[in-house]
Amino acid sequence: MNPKLIKFLKIILPLALGVFLIWYSISSASPEERQKTLQYISEADPKWILLSITMGIISHLSRAYRWNFLLKPLGYSTKLSNSFMAVMIGYLANLGIPRSGEILRGGTISTYENIPFKKAFGTIISERVIDLLMLLLITAITLLFQSKDLLIYLQEKIANPIVTLIVLVGLIASGILFLKIIKTSKNPILIKLRDFGYGILEGVKSISKIKQKGGFIFHTILIWSLYVAMFYVIKYTVPETSSLSIGPILATFIAGSIAMSTTNGGIGAFPIAIAAVLFLFDVEKPAGEAFGWILWGSQTAINIILGALSFLFLPIVNREK
Repeated sequence: MNPKLIKFLKIILPLALGVFLIWYSISSASPEERQKTLQYISEADPKWILLSITMGIISHLSRAYRWNFLLKPLGYSTKLSNSFMAVMIGYLANLGIPRSGEILRGGTISTYENIPFKKAFGTIISERVIDLLMLLLITAITLLFQSKDLLIYLQEKIANPIVTLIVLVGLIASGILFLKIIKTSKNPILIKLRDFGYGILEGVKSISKIKQKGGFIFHTILIWSLYVAMFYVIKYTVPETSSLSIGPILATFIAGSIAMSTTNGGIGAFPIAIAAVLFLFDVEKPAGEAFGWILWGSQTAINIILGALSFLFLPIVNREK
């Protein structure tokens, strides 16, 4: 298949899926359900939305600050302002092209802090590994609270575990074979690719060289605690969800995290996933979707605003470079 066509499909399909899910969510609801969802959203208490947004911004600042812990072992001391704006530009890019944010984030910090892209990108990969471990930890904690309900949701939304395992083993085997080929190859292109890979590996290894390990752990816990707290305070914007305990909130958090990876920034999929989980806890569909739209809409709006402002102010703040 044409590489340009593959690239185009990778961009357009998740966006098309998100638009379809929005259409499906609206069309499958009765007029009464649509009216009730809009009513919940319009009557949402703004102070809880503002609190959730504030928590989101603090988590982004914390992520930018934590990133500097990974860059220092490589010999680079970056400005917090540049790290923060690079993070926000990455979030903005992910809304248009899935996973492009990590590349643009690495390119941005590389441009304004004179850090080799391959090393910067390696530290971002390290972050993603830590994020995955934290998500797995929260999932394990959630299973302690709501094992039955969460397992039902995962079984409905995740592919057959045996098929998933086979695919995973196949990918790992292919990766090992490719590494063996590239390690001994004399091909100039593969040599450049190997050198680039070593640069990324050096960035990944920076996590083992962190001197301020306590600070790194603190900010990791802070980031993910704020993520959960953002969900928790939004429950007060919808009367039907205000009495939910931490267990159901954690379950919606896991579902929302899965939904964020299925479409561009979770568009369309996020509210549907939230409503599906909350329905397991006897929360009616309009209330569940309102919860999802309020949370997704407020966080996405602030990411767009801060991401756009970052594009504007980065050259101004670094005009001497």
